[in-house]
Amino acid sequence: MTHSDKHPRNLPLPLVAYFSMEIGMSPLMPTYSGGLGVLAGDTIRSAADLEIPFVAVTLLHRHGYFYQRIDARGQQIEEPVAWPIDDFAVPMDRIVHVEIEGRSVAVRAWRYRVKGESGFEVPVYLLDTDAAENSESDRKLTDNLYGGDLAYRLSQEVILGYGGLLMLRALGYGDIPRYHLNEGHAALLVLALLEEEFAGDAAKETHFSKAALDAVRERCVFTTHTPVPAGHDQFPADLARRVLGERRCRILSLCDQDQALNMTLLALRGSRFVNGVAMRHGEVSSSMFPDYPIHSITNGVHAVTWAAPPFQALYDRYLRDWRHDQLSLRYAISIPDQEIWSAHVEAKHALVEYLNRTTNAGFDRDVFTIGFARRATAYKRAGLLFHDVARLQKIADRAAIQIVFGGKAHPRDEQGKEIIRFLYKMREQLRGSIVVTYAPNYDMAMARLLCAGVDVWLNTPLPPMEASGTSGMKAAIN
Repeated sequence: MTHSDKHPRNLPLPLVAYFSMEIGMSPLMPTYSGGLGVLAGDTIRSAADLEIPFVAVTLLHRHGYFYQRIDARGQQIEEPVAWPIDDFAVPMDRIVHVEIEGRSVAVRAWRYRVKGESGFEVPVYLLDTDAAENSESDRKLTDNLYGGDLAYRLSQEVILGYGGLLMLRALGYGDIPRYHLNEGHAALLVLALLEEEFAGDAAKETHFSKAALDAVRERCVFTTHTPVPAGHDQFPADLARRVLGERRCRILSLCDQDQALNMTLLALRGSRFVNGVAMRHGEVSSSMFPDYPIHSITNGVHAVTWAAPPFQALYDRYLRDWRHDQLSLRYAISIPDQEIWSAHVEAKHALVEYLNRTTNAGFDRDVFTIGFARRATAYKRAGLLFHDVARLQKIADRAAIQIVFGGKAHPRDEQGKEIIRFLYKMREQLRGSIVVTYAPNYDMAMARLLCAGVDVWLNTPLPPMEASGTSGMKAAIN
């Protein structure tokens, strides 16, 4: 191992190891699908700004979530993403092995560095099973984010939890005081830490004590993000026994004959502190899991990432410390209104030029523009704006309106795909009275343009199913 492949000896050991199935580090790296991953990226960027000793672990998604194309009828077409991994990340020379369905699967890692405003760096390790010693099918286990069947998904969670901990140890990260589980996908880290507590002592494992679990709980915190029951990963007991093995299932009596493996419950049982991502979401989560105390820490966004260039320049002039202390943005109230308006107009022009170039929308810089872009799924209600089309057209008769939509539907979410088809129908129906466009392949780069450039950012979720709604925070920065 070269020195560069180890934890740098001149830096303190990390206070926090952050485990997340997806992390939005760059719009050119398809390692995220939406809000959960983008929030993870903003958390890491903020840690780098604050110079918090921090290390993050995720998976290397060679094919990403998917690249979205949309045909003339609004039918979503999913394609694998192609991206040059070695342009962004450096391969580590350590290999660790995890047991999946009774076989040994080799896991390697790539390192990506997130640099803060002062130059302080947070390493992110992306786990990858594309190793020569693996079978063809095992080499693809980390390829697709949220792809495949339940066995594929559970295998990925084994790689994240077990493989992530083993890789940190192999790279020289020893005693880390706190492990942060970002959503239930990382819950198997609890079992991995528990096995580390046993240290290969079969007697300790056979006579499992509450003290061992308490020792693990003291080191783990857990953030739950979804108020939608379907969003909490659950795996049938027989599948859990097949993938994890009888011994691991027996450790916490998680897999009784008729009991599913619930990753959220495992994370709840194994964490000393649990939080939802908004006050309302904390209340909803507490009602879903009444046996566990669930607190609230409202989500935030990394302001420097999401402020459009004209707003960055404006804040640089008036709020000199805002890049280091984002609380200084409270003083934006003192910036002259005309300068804020000028920055908005510049951001809007950039958006209009982008949409006209990529979607042939025919948007007008001087027309009132509404934006709605997020995952295409039923509870987010993208079509609510068209609930009363006649009334909307009367409004547009008095003052012109143009509307931009964006967002991906999960490949298996037929309802979500139907929403996109409906929006395309409305685009045709309103042609000549209201200009409507759909921007395909919504990602971080497009979000920066949309959140900054529209006149109104629209969010119409079905309460209380939206956990937090960070896209509105991005718009507010602009």
